[in-house]
Formats: sequence, structure tokens, C-alpha cells
Amino acid sequence: MNFIVNYWWTIIPVFLLIFYKLFFRLFGIIIIAEDKIGLVTKKFVLFGKSELPPGRIIAVEGEAGFQAQTLAPGIYFWKWIWQYEITMQPLTIIPQGKIGLLVAKDGAELETGHILARKVECDGFQDAVGFLTKGGRKGRQSAHITAGTYRINTFLFEIFTVDMFTVNENMVGIVTTLDGMPIEEGNIAGKNVTGHNNFQDTDGFLNNSGNKGLQPQVILAGSYYLNPWFASVEQIKMTEIPIGSVGVVISYVGKEGKDLSGAEFKHGNIVSKGEKGVWAEPLGPGKYPINTYIMRVELVPTTNLVLNWANARSEAHQLDKHLSTITVRSKDGFLLI
Repeated sequence: MNFIVNYWWTIIPVFLLIFYKLFFRLFGIIIIAEDKIGLVTKKFVLFGKSELPPGRIIAVEGEAGFQAQTLAPGIYFWKWIWQYEITMQPLTIIPQGKIGLLVAKDGAELETGHILARKVECDGFQDAVGFLTKGGRKGRQSAHITAGTYRINTFLFEIFTVDMFTVNENMVGIVTTLDGMPIEEGNIAGKNVTGHNNFQDTDGFLNNSGNKGLQPQVILAGSYYLNPWFASVEQIKMTEIPIGSVGVVISYVGKEGKDLSGAEFKHGNIVSKGEKGVWAEPLGPGKYPINTYIMRVELVPTTNLVLNWANARSEAHQLDKHLSTITVRSKDGFLLI
């Protein structure tokens, strides 16, 4: 009792806060703060359609249940406490150097043979109504979100944050895609596809009939917004051709080319660059982002080699270090020097 008498003034703010919230809720008034969104659950419907379609969990037409439409920051009326439950949801924040992957809990069924749901225009997954009415599908999404702040309905979407993918200096990224068209019979890698921005635009790749599996294209040193549900990357060292050599490329992919070797050459076919076979144009000294899963590079020396046959003497290349002086005698037994 003495505590109440001495500290009665501390009770007043608490009482006012409770009364303030209760007063507003009783009169159907909701205030959404700037750093929140309101997730709405409708407990029942007074008039009109009340039940969700079979298999659906999110309401887009005012049915009872979780609502696709969220409440942005502001003041709202007629959200009666006996009819609506409002959940204050923090904004979704994707930090720099990260991307956000999304799984939809509702929507159309995923197409047969696909592991990712194709992109629909829905303002970076902030328009849940648009996602569902434009054909958005359940499951893992092909599209992702980059660094920023988003108002995403977590009744509909589950969000995972992962790091951007980085290819280190002097390395090359070998890409294997996990979704797409099957690779054509007889090929070990998919066909070249444009319009996917180094595999960062998943839908650009898939919409251009990109193949599932090993890709002939590689990615160079840098950081990339890669969806790991779509593509995996293995880093290998760049192929180095030293000075004094050239690299003869043997490609296992590409279209069948015309033999350029001529009728006199009987040891195989020589083809143009980019075709399947031995390329007529070799690689000069330098570093190259070669996909060693689809190509092989053979080093061929281009400098003159001098072999020293004198005892205990060798040239700088050391290829003659195990050679020794040759003794030759003439037919009649004289020693030739």
C-alpha cells in the first residue's frame, strides 16, 4: 500500500497506455507505425463469400482467414476487435551483401518438372494480392529480392537471407543449373543462352529455354546475386598459357564444324573457334577463363630448343640435364670428335 501511495504517479502512464490501446480497438481504430505492417486475420464474414476456395489459405476476396491485403503505416477505421485480429509485423530488411529467397505458402500448384515457381509481377513480393491473382505458384520462387526494406506479408511468404556469391580473383566459376529444359541427347552441357545477366536473372534464363545441368558459359571474378536454389557454382583456377607456348583447344561441345585441315592432313579434323573438335586458332600466352569440364587445352612450345650433349652442361630449360657426350667411331675405327 505504501508503494502505491509513494509511486502512484508511475501507474498513470501505464494506465493511459492500456486505456489508449483498448479505447482505439473497441472503436475499430488501428494505428500502424512507420516501421511495421499490419497482418490481418478476419475471424468471420458478416455478408458475402465466407469460405476460402479448396486448398487455399490466404484470402484475396475478403473471405474469413488470413488476408492477402496488409495494412501499410497509417490510421485505419472499422477494424473491430471482435471481427479482426491485427498482427504488427516488422518490415523485412535485406542487408547489403545479401539476397532474400522466398517460399510461397499459397498459390497455384507448381508446374510438373519444375522445382522453382516462375516470376510474376508483384512489386518485389510486396503485393500479395497481385501475386495470387496473377498466377503466382506455391513453393520456392525463381525471383529473389536484393538489399533493401520490404513490406512483405509473412502469412503468405517465408523469407530466407543468404550471402551473395563471390568468385575470387584468378578463378573462374563453373555453373550448374538446377532447373530448366533437359540437355539435348548426345551433349554434355546445355546450350548458350543470353539475357540472364551472368545467371542472376533466373527467369531470363528459363524463359529462353535454358537447359538444366552443366553450362558452357562461366562467370568471372566478382560478386553476383545468384539464387542458390537455381544455380550452383564451382570455382577453378583460370587456365594459364606461359610465354613460349600456345594452347591448342579441344572442345567437346558446340556445333559440328567443317574440317579445315585439308585433304593432306590425315590425323583428325581441325575446326573453327567455337565448334566441336580441335580449334584451328590456338590461344596465345595469358590467362583464360576456360571451362575445363567441356574443353581441354594442350600446351605446345613455340620456341627453338637447344639440347646440349656435353657432359655436366645443360641449358636453362634443363631438358638436357641427363644427356652426355656421344662418342662416334668411323667404320675403320677412328674416333670422331
